[in-house]
Amino acid sequence: MKEIVVISGKGGTGKTSLTASFAVLAGGETVVADCDVDAADMHLLLEPDFSSREEFFSGEVAVIDPDICTNCGICRQVCRFDAISVSERSHIVAPLSCEGCGYCARVCPVQAISNNSEQVGELYVSSIKTDTKMVHAALKIGADNSGKLVARVKNEAKSVAEELGKAMVLVDGSPGIGCPVVSSLSGASFVVLVTEPTVSGLHDLKRVYQLVKKFKIPAGCVVNKADLNPQILQEIETLLQDEQIHYLAKIPYNEEFTAAMTNGKTVVEWDQNLRQTVSETWQQVLKILESETKE
Repeated sequence: MKEIVVISGKGGTGKTSLTASFAVLAGGETVVADCDVDAADMHLLLEPDFSSREEFFSGEVAVIDPDICTNCGICRQVCRFDAISVSERSHIVAPLSCEGCGYCARVCPVQAISNNSEQVGELYVSSIKTDTKMVHAALKIGADNSGKLVARVKNEAKSVAEELGKAMVLVDGSPGIGCPVVSSLSGASFVVLVTEPTVSGLHDLKRVYQLVKKFKIPAGCVVNKADLNPQILQEIETLLQDEQIHYLAKIPYNEEFTAAMTNGKTVVEWDQNLRQTVSETWQQVLKILESETKE
């Protein structure tokens, strides 16, 4: 099974807009996975029906039983995360601060503290407007373990693709180089890097490509808002040439990206000129992927 992952070194480059557009162009031939679980928004463009929902549990959080607690304060003294406080003479745990280490439960002399599995998000499998399935998720505000949720989304997407007989999974990855991105890249066949010609765009492109390079995954790059800074655009193009990254497309700054998203449409549905550019880019990706597979 082929797996195309779209990532960016920073947010705001147009990564999700392009991924959703690729999904529309691919139609029913691919299963879509939104692995940007910390800020999932592909559902705004692909009209999922949220037909299947599953709670996602990861990590633990301490809970103090007020009926057993003697308010000795030992747990509060040993907590390194300042997660335990006193309210109306009762000790309570702040879930957002608790790291689930379990030390407070170990030192409690009356065993009033237990560690409970924490529900940190939800996983969905939806039918979308392109006549295929999308696997997506939502991580609770302040919740940890987004990398584990990304892995769960990807594994479920592969299972759905196998069940439906689809040969490809299209993944919208998280921006940056953290754990969710590493999880997104695992098992990828090809990576599409989306960047912009700004100082931070170039800097973060270099960082994220070093990560892709460690995985030894072939990569291509789309430069969005390409006319913002000609000098940095030239530096990006030099980087692509030096690192032998496929130069997929350069797209001038276009406010239709924003207009399309505001109206709940992908750019290939909204603007014919952008549709042609993005369609040519998608065909390049497929051609390169086919060539890489033969090698």
